[in-house]
Amino acid sequence: MQEIKRGKLKLMISELVMLELEKASKEIRTQPLTIPYLHVIQTKSPAKAFILADKYIAGGALSNKSYADAVHIATATLQGADIVASWNFKHMVNVDKIKLFNIINTNAGFRKIKIMTPHEILNP
Repeated sequence: MQEIKRGKLKLMISELVMLELEKASKEIRTQPLTIPYLHVIQTKSPAKAFILADKYIAGGALSNKSYADAVHIATATLQGADIVASWNFKHMVNVDKIKLFNIINTNAGFRKIKIMTPHEILNP
């Protein structure tokens, strides 16, 4: 978070992330509020994100149980995020899953997306 606070990186955060943060502890929930506004990009999931998320599920990248993860990745793809940061190794930070997401993205005419842990992002 310090890299973002200093402006070295920007944080793109969707309304879906904000909804998920409501369930987190106060310490986690308030982290985005500590970042200067200039370093935060707030975004919404466009309608196309739900269509792309459905393609991830139909393509076998994720199951219906992981629909929110599919929407996160689709939103990041469509909103031009460089990297999705996640600690979710089962559904997101998973080499086989990332390959599937990117095959589906490419076939649908969208860009590829990187998915990495925060540690990988900050310690390349």
